[in-house]
Amino acid sequence: MRVYIPTTLPGLAEALKAGELGPAPLDAFAVTPALREWYVSDDIEELEYAALTRAAQASLRQLALRPDAPRRRVVVAVDVADSAVSYDPSRSLDAAGLGEVRLADAVPLAKAAAVHADADDAQADIAAAADVLGAADAGDDDARFVVDGAEDHELLWYASQEIQGLLE
Repeated sequence: MRVYIPTTLPGLAEALKAGELGPAPLDAFAVTPALREWYVSDDIEELEYAALTRAAQASLRQLALRPDAPRRRVVVAVDVADSAVSYDPSRSLDAAGLGEVRLADAVPLAKAAAVHADADDAQADIAAAADVLGAADAGDDDARFVVDGAEDHELLWYASQEIQGLLE
């Protein structure tokens, strides 16, 4: 199963140093039955893109909590055994939980299929979104507009061999 693990550039650097994404348990995103039902598509690429987008939103939340981190969302795509993934079907009642899964164990970074990250030119919009995320969650329409603007930036694709270069 392909899962998308949200992180930050410092989190990715820690994973590179440790050789694994962790500590466990890890929150991630994947194509779950609830995400399939919500997205109403049978196209696996579209569904995986929806899961990746959910992980990018979670990465933005991590950035909001780490004001010292570079303002770039980062998502690591990994392939794990289905048995390594658990999810709570009752979370499907909450739109924020769509596609949310949990990994009980740390994941070797060698399992990374790819890393997705914002381009340098997205940093201003990502910073602005991270700054107003709380207000957006509280219902501020102007803040929601800023957060939605950050989502207009597509994450770039990096091969796992490019992780070191991404961190430099």
